[in-house]
Amino acid sequence: MRLVRHPVLCNYYVTYRCNAKCSFCDIWEKPSPYITLADVEQNLRDLKRLGVKVIDFTGGEPLLHRQLPEFLALARQLGFITTVTTNGLLYPKNAEKLRGLVDMLHFSLDSADRATHDLGRGVACYDFVLESIRVAKELGERPDILFTVFRKNLADLEAVYRNITQPNGLVLIINPAFEYGEVETGEQLTDEELSYLSAFGKKKGVYLNEGFIALRRDGGNHVAAPVCRAASTTLVISPSNELVLPCYHLGEQKFPIGGRLFDLYNAPETQRLAALEGRLPQCEGCTINCYMQPSFAVETSKYFWEALPSTLKYNWEKGTWKRLLRA
Repeated sequence: MRLVRHPVLCNYYVTYRCNAKCSFCDIWEKPSPYITLADVEQNLRDLKRLGVKVIDFTGGEPLLHRQLPEFLALARQLGFITTVTTNGLLYPKNAEKLRGLVDMLHFSLDSADRATHDLGRGVACYDFVLESIRVAKELGERPDILFTVFRKNLADLEAVYRNITQPNGLVLIINPAFEYGEVETGEQLTDEELSYLSAFGKKKGVYLNEGFIALRRDGGNHVAAPVCRAASTTLVISPSNELVLPCYHLGEQKFPIGGRLFDLYNAPETQRLAALEGRLPQCEGCTINCYMQPSFAVETSKYFWEALPSTLKYNWEKGTWKRLLRA
């Protein structure tokens, strides 16, 4: 049963540019402009009309955009929940400007070992993550650590939990590497490895969406009976001010917004493409976390019930449930 019939999340790409060169991501290879304040102002108002609750200002590396604090402040004024994920390189010098503007602030960290983390990220950013944690805590912020799990770093989870997140009172978010179409960002985890993640996710101060585990055990999205609701739950806006459908990773079509996002999203051609969510040939086997998470939340499938306890746990620990209710 469908519980919510309007988009709830916007993945707003402020730029595709990045100051890291992660081995599992190619976005940093793309040429890219930066979004403009005028476009953000208009689009946020239309996103509010469409019923969106959460704005994820993303990239690339979102802190490369010098106006990011202005975007966040405007989003907060309009009542949105805001989220930003960063590699930490630019956070310490921008922390004061971002103070109090990000509801869910995530620092990416994939190993407790400096050399291992920096190798995967393509730049020396491990020390910046630790410094970002220190600075954020001094400012009264409550960041999370986002750990992208591959087979090669699975054993590092315990050390990051024991040595970094628990001593600092942070939530450790487990982000299993995902697959879509013919693209694999990491090896498929075995049933034993998935069981290990599932057990780890039950620890205090750890968040793992159990729906992700169930979906992987089931072989991902299936076009014959799709669980993916990417286009109807999540709006993707590019740095060139385009609406990207059905999702960023497929990017089948890009529609120039031109100050008319509300009408554009509801236009017949847009809705026709949105209706293909999860049904395109490339959607078979997809497990992209950022689209599956909202998909699980709007429909009472088995994944809704799998995801619910861990989602409630995270929002309780972070205190974001109060703002979600008000949004």
